[in-house]
Amino acid sequence: MQIPLIRLQCGCNSYDWGKKGKDSAAARYAAATPSDTFSIQDDKPYAELWMGTHPSLPSKDLSTGRSLLDMVSDNQALIGTDIATKYQDKLPFLFKVLSIAKALSIQAHPNKKLAEQLHAKDPKNYPDDNHKPEMTLAVTPFEGLCGFRPLKEIAHFLSTIPPLRSLVGEEASAALEKVASNPNASVAESKSALKSAFSTLMKSDRSAVASKSKELVSLAESGDITPGPSVNTAEELCELVTRCNGQFPEDIGLFVLFFLNYVKLSPGQAMYLKADDIHAYISGDIIECMASSDNVIRAGFTPKFQDVNTLTDILTYDHDPPEQQLLKPTDYPYVKLNQIAYSSGSESRLYDPPIEEFSVVRTVLKKDGAKATFDGVAGPSIIICTSGEGKISVGPKTEELKEGWVYFVGATAELVLESASEELVTFRAFCEIDAGAKGNGH
Repeated sequence: MQIPLIRLQCGCNSYDWGKKGKDSAAARYAAATPSDTFSIQDDKPYAELWMGTHPSLPSKDLSTGRSLLDMVSDNQALIGTDIATKYQDKLPFLFKVLSIAKALSIQAHPNKKLAEQLHAKDPKNYPDDNHKPEMTLAVTPFEGLCGFRPLKEIAHFLSTIPPLRSLVGEEASAALEKVASNPNASVAESKSALKSAFSTLMKSDRSAVASKSKELVSLAESGDITPGPSVNTAEELCELVTRCNGQFPEDIGLFVLFFLNYVKLSPGQAMYLKADDIHAYISGDIIECMASSDNVIRAGFTPKFQDVNTLTDILTYDHDPPEQQLLKPTDYPYVKLNQIAYSSGSESRLYDPPIEEFSVVRTVLKKDGAKATFDGVAGPSIIICTSGEGKISVGPKTEELKEGWVYFVGATAELVLESASEELVTFRAFCEIDAGAKGNGH
């Protein structure tokens, strides 16, 4: 019987927002695995490395060329019978590396019911029928827009940035300010006022947006945007406006900056975005894990298809401080560290969002010879090395592990990682259906 440790060859997408050439982690990781069809070009943007069974870009067994989708379809034991039955012989998650040089579209992902409706109505723009909750983990310093700001922050910007207030309109601006200043306002009232103001902004006439964006950029260039109660600084906000205008001149997204939380993550920090949460990534290299879907509802910072009406209708309109978007990791309990790993402060941390499809473990082995032995998990997993080198073992099978190398690990297999460098960093995405037993295989 084949030992369920399979080195994968993974595809890399080239989108305009990706980092160019070898500056892109996605490209470097893709190039680490031999391929007849991929070589890095210095002037080409490389955006996403895909790891999984999604039919748009399925990973392949490096030694045989077979797609991982075919392999798990033919052998349910690789992913576990429960998961094979529930998820139609596919991995429940899609694992990615994103390398972001300029802003991605302002977007949300549909919930399961809406995804089914959008796919049936418009399969060209909504290519599958699945929802897409997702988690972002920073590999390098990351910045993004995530969820709506608290209403007091938005009210401050409406009262101090005239071109923003002009597009939102006096009526909707005043209604949001009133709710923001009322400590007894209900959640429903708050969300209604936010939806009205944001929808009015997003449906603004293009010529008005172009005109008002010139005023906004002028304010930013002269340093005349103030943060008010937000955690951002005036310098950050002014620089963000001018940078994004350089990428997407006169775009509605320049104004959306003042409705959404501007978040910075350090390596190892993470945030979770449930379906129907608004967000836009701005820069950095990240690991992203999501339900296996490619559905995106876009409205700004993009030349692609935009669906403003759907976006403004489906958003949750939750409006919380950015720290509430962060997903705090916990120590992963189902791993044993050897003495070298323990004494060097090596760690395995679990990022466990409140959904079934995926969790991620980030392991950092901080010394040559540090070893981590993981109990088997009841479902499939994919592991990528983002820095350092060492060995990876399942049973009697031991393989090399280097930066950018990706492996599939079958259900129930005990996994061993051993560092041969001063620091080995890996990310492992996995799924287990029984959330109560997530990560122990019992």
